[in-house]
Amino acid sequence: MSGILLVRDVMTRNVKTVRTDDTVLEAVSKMNKFRIGSVVVTNNGRPVGIITERNILERIVEPRLDPMVVQVKDIMSSPLITINL
Repeated sequence: MSGILLVRDVMTRNVKTVRTDDTVLEAVSKMNKFRIGSVVVTNNGRPVGIITERNILERIVEPRLDPMVVQVKDIMSSPLITINL
């Protein structure tokens, strides 16, 4: 079966999450703590989006917004595509 790439071979098992009402600073702190480039955003425990380093650069750093005030839901990428295994 060479040439076939399975999701289970490339997926992340221990996904880190933040809530939609968390601040961007809280998301950045979690990303730094776990040395990761993104976190999944959840609402009532369900995945609704993702925050990446690029989101933060484009939507917080460049326009000079305050990461202590802006909420994750305001800069996340959505919708989030998921699969059930």
